[in-house]
Amino acid sequence: MLNTIIVDDEEFARSSLYFLLQENCENIHISGIAKSVSEAKNLLSNNQIDLIFLDIAMPGENGFELIPHAQLNKSHVIFTTAYDQYALRAIKANALDYLLKPIDIDELKLAVEKAGKYIALNKKEHNRNENLQNLAVHLSERNEIRKISLPNGQGYSLINIDDIIHIEADSNYSIFHLANKETITVSKVLKEYEEILPDHQFVRIHKSSIVNLNYLKEYNSKNGVEVILKNGDKIAVSRRRASDFAEKVKSYTRFESDK
Repeated sequence: MLNTIIVDDEEFARSSLYFLLQENCENIHISGIAKSVSEAKNLLSNNQIDLIFLDIAMPGENGFELIPHAQLNKSHVIFTTAYDQYALRAIKANALDYLLKPIDIDELKLAVEKAGKYIALNKKEHNRNENLQNLAVHLSERNEIRKISLPNGQGYSLINIDDIIHIEADSNYSIFHLANKETITVSKVLKEYEEILPDHQFVRIHKSSIVNLNYLKEYNSKNGVEVILKNGDKIAVSRRRASDFAEKVKSYTRFESDK
C-alpha cells in the first residue's frame, strides 16, 4: 500500500481525485487531504507518506514550495496540474509523473502503477532528489505553457492561453475574457494567474487587470495611461505599473520580431 496525500486548494479537484483513487487504485491508502501547502507540511510532519498528488497553483505557497519537504520525508510527487502536455514534454523524463486536469481514469491508473513500481525499487535518495529539483526548474519555465484548465463548477474548461484577451479581478474571483467573446469566472484571485501565465505575454497593468499583449491595439495617456485592446475594451493602467508596462511592451515587441 502507498500512503498518499492529496494537496489541492479546489474542493472539486480534491473530492474527485479522492473518489477516483478509492474506486480505481487498490494499492492507494489516502492518509490525508490538504487544501494548502501549509496543511500538507503538517501531514508530512506527522505521517510517513509515500506519494503526494500535488497541485501547483495554490494561494499563498505554490506546489513547488512543498518539494523540499517531500525530499526531506522521502515522499514522491505526482503533479496534478493545468499545464498541457506540450509544456511538460521537456520534463517528462524527470517527473515521477503528472496528470492534466481534468484527470483521466486510465492515466491515473498508469501513474499510480508506475509510482508503485518506482517506490518499490527504492531508488537512491540523491537520484530522487535530483529528479524533483530538475522538475521544479523545468516547470518554472513558464514560456512553454500554452494551455490552462479553468474550473467551471461542473468540471474544467481547457483554454489555449492565446485565446485569453484579458483577465479581470472581481473580489476573490477572476473573469477571463476570451477571443470567442465568452467569459469564464473562476474562484481564484488574479495573482495566481499572474504567476502561472508567461510574463513576456501577459502583463498585470492594474490591481484588477491582466492583459494579453497579443491583443494590444494601442495605448495612450490622454486620461492617464490607458490600453485599447483589439476587441475594443479600454482598460486603465495604474500609475505605479505604467513604467513596467511600457518596458514589457518594448520587450514583447523585440521578442515577437526575433521569432
